Amino acid sequence: MHVDCEKKELEAMKQKLKELEEEAAKLRSTQGGVPEDAEQEAAPEAGSKEEADTRSVFVNNVDWGATPEELQQHFASCGTVNRVTILTDKFGHPKGFAYIEFLEADAVDNAIMLDNSELRGRQIKVMRKRTNVPGLKRGRGRGRGRGYGPPRGRGYYGGYGYGGYGYGGYGYAPRGRGRGRGYAPY
Repeated sequence: MHVDCEKKELEAMKQKLKELEEEAAKLRSTQGGVPEDAEQEAAPEAGSKEEADTRSVFVNNVDWGATPEELQQHFASCGTVNRVTILTDKFGHPKGFAYIEFLEADAVDNAIMLDNSELRGRQIKVMRKRTNVPGLKRGRGRGRGRGYGPPRGRGYYGGYGYGGYGYGGYGYAPRGRGRGRGYAPY
């Protein structure tokens, strides 16, 4: 009796899985299809990424309303456009620049000739895409804020009092701009 219930549950699960797979196949066909080797495309090798960068250009000052199709049409005279990427912020609003990847590397030289051309009434800036080098622009970081504010630890104003004129209290600091040494009110 118990074995029959398990078999029925297993059959029901297999049926449900089959229905889900059919639905996924339908979705793939209506959305243009996801290639079967999508996992391999998602993680390209480092060499192929650098090679793709040699076939790409960076386009700055792109109008926020520009579509990938408009950019593709604008750069169609340079060569075959493989991919257009318009970068967006976390809310999905365009940042104002894009990357155009071509099938041929010599198309990049033709695309650079379109520097300072007009797209949607704006003068665009076109330059070669540089390969990102991790950690290049990181710098030294924020550090501990050299030279700003009082030094850390005891002994400046807090702790044993401020040793200035008239401020002998425990932990009291002078306020305001102070009067300085040559203070003469009149």
